[in-house]
Amino acid sequence: MTTRLADIAAQAGVSEATVSRVLNGKPGVAATTRQSVLAALDVLGYERPVRLRQRSEGLVGLITPELENPIFPALAQVIGQALTRQGYTPVLATQTPGGSTEDELTEMLVDRGVAGIIYVSGLHADTTADMQRYERLRAQGVPFVLVDGFSPKVQAPFISPDDRAAMALAVTHLASLGHTRIGLALGPKRFVPVQRKIEGFVRAVQEQLGLSAETVETELIQHSLYTLEGGQAAASALMDRDCTAVVCASDMMALGAIRAARQRGLEVPDDISVVGFDDSPLIAFTDPPLTTVRKPVPAMGQAAVRTLLEEIGGTPAPHSEFVFMPELVVRGSTASAPGDRNRP
Repeated sequence: MTTRLADIAAQAGVSEATVSRVLNGKPGVAATTRQSVLAALDVLGYERPVRLRQRSEGLVGLITPELENPIFPALAQVIGQALTRQGYTPVLATQTPGGSTEDELTEMLVDRGVAGIIYVSGLHADTTADMQRYERLRAQGVPFVLVDGFSPKVQAPFISPDDRAAMALAVTHLASLGHTRIGLALGPKRFVPVQRKIEGFVRAVQEQLGLSAETVETELIQHSLYTLEGGQAAASALMDRDCTAVVCASDMMALGAIRAARQRGLEVPDDISVVGFDDSPLIAFTDPPLTTVRKPVPAMGQAAVRTLLEEIGGTPAPHSEFVFMPELVVRGSTASAPGDRNRP
């Protein structure tokens, strides 16, 4: 027992006496300290004493796309932790090709009496989808928050990264390295984040390189799927158009772009530079480590939970969009343009 107390105290960064007070349910411990001790218990694999197990305030549904792209599990983890800290039990419902649809998952969660639902990259991001489904859900009295996507037709809080700013960051970085043919690889055009990235990319290339909007849109943008294979196909098409740098709309696509370059016998970043988007877990450890635009996942996930709990509590947040600023993380997949090496 003493060894266990010492382990937990060291992990949590508190005294053994404090750990003892928390484990015995004694008062006089700050909420953040108590949380640190409970987190240490979990990390070290110890079971929580029965008296410390929280009664659930209710279930909250989290509907995400596939979990193959590591950005979705990363966001789910932030949202799940934030919900648990507030006493709610997260229920993860994942769409898969050929599996349950968003509408079916929504119906399943509503049937189980969830307190609210958080949608990540759902049909709300698809400009061709019928937005009436969300109004019907609102009419049922179920609070919800929408992450990654926006529609003026839906009265709900939206949480988004600034996709336009993300492209400006990537293009400015590559232009500063001397690249004059910068391509953009991204998903189908009907999605709001895709349209916003195109707007940001076209504007940034016009400003940085002086190209016309028509040239950028016809020669430097390639639509594909948000997969490794999709990135490979899109990057290959852009390399055929003499691009020396490719900005990708996801890290998975960027890994595909690197693969496309290697299949041609090209080196990244010596012959071609690649920039991703998301900064999903493990991306810093690829070969080469990927330069990417980091999506502010912790801030976005916590904001989604905070906003939903305000809706549940009867003090709704404004039905508008909360936009979070991304940041460029420069690693090893970008370098000076091939013909620009000897510039002083």
